[in-house]
Amino acid sequence: MEFVNRFLHGDCEEVLKHLPDNSIDLIFTSPPYADQRKNTYGGVAPNEYVDWFLPKASQFLRVLKPTGTFILNIKERVVNGERHTYVLDLIVKMREQGWLWTEEFMWHKKNSYPGKWPNRFRDNWERLIQFNKDKKFAMYQEAVMIPVGDWAKGRLANLSETDKIRDESKAGSGFGKNVSNWVGRDMVYPTNVLHMATECANRDHSATFPVELPSWFIKLFTQPGEMVLDPFMGSGTTALAAIRQGRKFLGIEINKEYVELARKRTAREQIGLPGIAEKKAAYKVAKPRSKNGAKAKP
Repeated sequence: MEFVNRFLHGDCEEVLKHLPDNSIDLIFTSPPYADQRKNTYGGVAPNEYVDWFLPKASQFLRVLKPTGTFILNIKERVVNGERHTYVLDLIVKMREQGWLWTEEFMWHKKNSYPGKWPNRFRDNWERLIQFNKDKKFAMYQEAVMIPVGDWAKGRLANLSETDKIRDESKAGSGFGKNVSNWVGRDMVYPTNVLHMATECANRDHSATFPVELPSWFIKLFTQPGEMVLDPFMGSGTTALAAIRQGRKFLGIEINKEYVELARKRTAREQIGLPGIAEKKAAYKVAKPRSKNGAKAKP
């Protein structure tokens, strides 16, 4: 597969037409938000965002394996004094397109600096929306387990009778817990809130997220050797995370300068790693080819 461990220059909607069906294990990406990155990507108006994104989502749906997962990092913006609904509208339309809205994670930016506006405070979190093609998707929860924490020392020392059975939620949510299940455990499963610092050095890109963010989802939804796609690659952070986790990657980016930046960032990581091409030719910016072998226009 000529797309393995490559950066492709072009619009992902067109580039992905050259990929085979059901070939990607995980899509992790953060597209330009509505009315953002105008100097870099031209900007997409909130009222036009859903129509702009859906054709791309259609290609994501086609290339993703039935067992695969799509994680979309996105955030609403304020328009005329209120939150615009383009993210919520996109979720509804993607469900109509055939996606399952399986889960939603929150990225808490734990080092975000303070701020205040007349009618709101600074955003300190972003959405990471999980979509799937099938209810039976691959998920490796043990790969992201965390230390149980100091709370267990006191809470688990003297268990009540209720703590020893499954206690249903009093709110009727369907969720319940058996506190005794944590006795003797050093590691536990995390919540769907991820506490991670933002990327302090922007890597010459206007919207770089920390490499730990895609790394967490790569560990959760893929195994070594599987394929990770970022269709809005930017400076290559997702590819860098994939390489460090022993996965294959494909990055697509419409800005040629960022393609070169991503190539340089990852080249150092690629050299000497098993399963990653070491020849300089593998680091060149590749262009998609049509079925007859001719190079397609980006």
